[in-house]
Amino acid sequence: MPPPLSPRIEATDPPPIPAARAWAARYAGGAGPAIDLTQAVPGYPPPASLLDRLAEAGGSRAAAGYGPIDGDPALREALAADAAAFYGAPLGAADVAITAGCNLAFAMAMAVLAAGAEGGVILPTPWYFNHRMALAMQGIPALPLPCRAEDGFLPDPVRLAPLLAGGARVLVLVTPNNPTGAVYPPAVIEACAALCRRHGAWLVIDETYRDFLPAAALPPHRLFQDPDWREGVVHLYSFSKAYCIPGHRVGAILAGPRMRAGLMKALDTWQICAPRPAQAALAWAVPALAAWRAGNRDLMAERAGLFRRVAAQVPGWRLDALGAYFAYLRVPEAGPDAMAVAERLATERGLLTLPGPFFGPGQERHVRLAFANAGPEAIAEVPGRLAGC
Repeated sequence: MPPPLSPRIEATDPPPIPAARAWAARYAGGAGPAIDLTQAVPGYPPPASLLDRLAEAGGSRAAAGYGPIDGDPALREALAADAAAFYGAPLGAADVAITAGCNLAFAMAMAVLAAGAEGGVILPTPWYFNHRMALAMQGIPALPLPCRAEDGFLPDPVRLAPLLAGGARVLVLVTPNNPTGAVYPPAVIEACAALCRRHGAWLVIDETYRDFLPAAALPPHRLFQDPDWREGVVHLYSFSKAYCIPGHRVGAILAGPRMRAGLMKALDTWQICAPRPAQAALAWAVPALAAWRAGNRDLMAERAGLFRRVAAQVPGWRLDALGAYFAYLRVPEAGPDAMAVAERLATERGLLTLPGPFFGPGQERHVRLAFANAGPEAIAEVPGRLAGC
């Protein structure tokens, strides 16, 4: 008999994106070239100037060695200055730790805040599946907080309060949301933060897609303007989408000294240091590419507007939420559930989507489309692929 694997790994759901792409292997091409809207991938390249900096840093002897555990000072300072301007709050390099991607940032934050402790972690549903997987691997209970289409998929503080009163240690908010694209209003975020404070729980806010918020929606909240935020708030950020470099794996955690003291143990054990060539290039890019990032925000807004218009052309389908990179569509009521619809779209129509059940309980009638991956021509193809499915 072969030796066993970890029971926690065995109990963790398999990665959804490879499962969805396996359906596409059966597509014969009859509807035209396949359109892959499964994974949130920037639909345009990084600027040549950033690629040049990455190439230069990748060939440097200095970047080949180990760096500081919590990140190179130049990037920590650049991100702190950028975040201070973005949120209108005093933030410094001492608040920042650089990580090897935002998924690892989440896993390490959960290890510091919740692993092995009483209670669990509240995840609004639909949830980001990698967050759920990271909790399962560490044996941390995930406590669903159902969010409804009729509420814009926003977390309801009234429904949140009993979970916190029951002893939950952490609330996780993702805004703009993955998978729905919903943007949480400042009042909702701040009400959730106040409840966490009242019940002695941490608020972890993942703002991977914050660079794609409309300018009129800034700042997205006032959490960092509270002088005591470091005692209860942890912020996650990703450079992948804003700078179109997901393969370089660079993210960040903003937190206070108490949390960061524990985080240093996780950083040193799980990554030693984040990729150094990308850190060097990004330290330049954060201030230098501010206008380029603003242009991409406008580009994504145009794609979102186009997707909203084309989705309205498909009888029976309903666009329940849209924002940043994602659209969350309700499949026709009279037809099969989302799993069957997503498989048929992939195998017969060449449109790759992710069905709602990958994002937690109660999502059997929804599919997620990452429209940011596609240019206008591909988005215009979507109604024809959805029609009649």
